[in-house]
Amino acid sequence: MKFPFLLPFRAFAALTLLALAAHAAPAIKIGFLVKAPEEPWFQLEWKFAEQAAKELGFTLVKIGASDGEKVLSAIDNLAAGGAQGLIICTPDTKLGPGLVAKARAAGLKLLTVDDQLVSANGQPMTKVHYLGISAGKIGEDVGKTLAAEMKKRGWTAADTAVCAATFDELATAKARTDGAINALKAAGFPENRIFKAPQRTGDIPGSFDATNILLTQKPDVKYWLVCANNDNGVLGAVRALEGRGFTAATAIGVGINGTDCIVEFEKAKPTPFFGSMLLSAKSHGYDTAKMMYNWIKDGKEPALDTRTVGVLITRENFRQVLKEQGIRD
Repeated sequence: MKFPFLLPFRAFAALTLLALAAHAAPAIKIGFLVKAPEEPWFQLEWKFAEQAAKELGFTLVKIGASDGEKVLSAIDNLAAGGAQGLIICTPDTKLGPGLVAKARAAGLKLLTVDDQLVSANGQPMTKVHYLGISAGKIGEDVGKTLAAEMKKRGWTAADTAVCAATFDELATAKARTDGAINALKAAGFPENRIFKAPQRTGDIPGSFDATNILLTQKPDVKYWLVCANNDNGVLGAVRALEGRGFTAATAIGVGINGTDCIVEFEKAKPTPFFGSMLLSAKSHGYDTAKMMYNWIKDGKEPALDTRTVGVLITRENFRQVLKEQGIRD
């Protein structure tokens, strides 16, 4: 027996469910913008952010933007597409005030990663949420590693010099090389044997050219220690040193990132590139994505400033460490 009075009730229930669905919270969409999408580091950040998106059930929009105009255009596109948050490693930290204003106007929560935004007077924008590297500490670890390896080999300061391939235009980069230099001095290395090689561009060619100039000026140095703000800075210096006849027996380079030097470690014959401080791409990708998701979904605001550190990888241990970090199987 059917009960006719139930039909209106069922219809009412169906309409209620439709209304609730219409007013349900929109699907969460998060943009993840990086300045150099072709670089292994940023590929890994995206990989781990995608892992978070799959586990937590949000949409990740990956964006590569190499200049300020593309960044601002990307923010407009994200807002138009219904995104609620943006994670960004900007191509220019000086975009800070404009970028923040643009994101706020677009209704996007903003989380910066890797490179901290700076204000119009060049000071860090400490009120903008940031997950980055403990740059000075990472640099100090590079300097300590160089000093320890030099001591292990029995090199004297009189025969040895430091090539610091610098890129001081970027505050994070300067903090890293300053940290390395300070650690070397603290270990007793003479300051007058530490030489800066200013890079015009923060890449391998820029370091190669800067180091070649320094090597021409200092032809009598027997052994070289090399630091820079990242792997590519050290790789450029290493290529310049090899062009002057230096080998793994006469030069030691320690980079930062640990993702751009894997091919170097895999070479059959060791090169002057001794090691690198591997940074946590998983923290910078997965953790930032999860932070943003929780901020949007539950209103759980992340800490304003979160810092990560690194672990030394060399030809001897890089495969095991990469596996432990989830970078390689």
